[in-house]
Amino acid sequence: MMRNIKYLIIGMLFGIVLVKSEVVSWFRIQEMFRLQSFHMYGIIGSAIVVGLISVLLIRRFQVKTISGEAIVIPVKKFHWGNVYGGLIFGLGWAITGACPGPLFAQIGSGFAVIIVTLLSAITGTWVYGLLRDKLPH
Repeated sequence: MMRNIKYLIIGMLFGIVLVKSEVVSWFRIQEMFRLQSFHMYGIIGSAIVVGLISVLLIRRFQVKTISGEAIVIPVKKFHWGNVYGGLIFGLGWAITGACPGPLFAQIGSGFAVIIVTLLSAITGTWVYGLLRDKLPH
């Protein structure tokens, strides 16, 4: 258990960063969806740029994991289901003011009502797991 404490500390620090940068703020999320503020778009955009550069560097220099295994990033085909899923995800994000990442930080910040959103996300994941074989992929 002691060796897992580092993950707890990293998670707590990540939560503090989310709270201090106002990424978990319902008001900031509503500003974003109403196109009233650049704050969230700047954070999301910078994350996309960092992720893109990271993937390009990993592929170009064939970076390996700490244990020496090759990192394989598969090429994915376009599928309309991703567009529909993204729209449903964005709608839920706009309505609740929360996406899965900051849910725990919002709950930890004292917004207990977000527990309903967390339970809904868990239920949605469970329902998808039940229906996955019946859905077109």
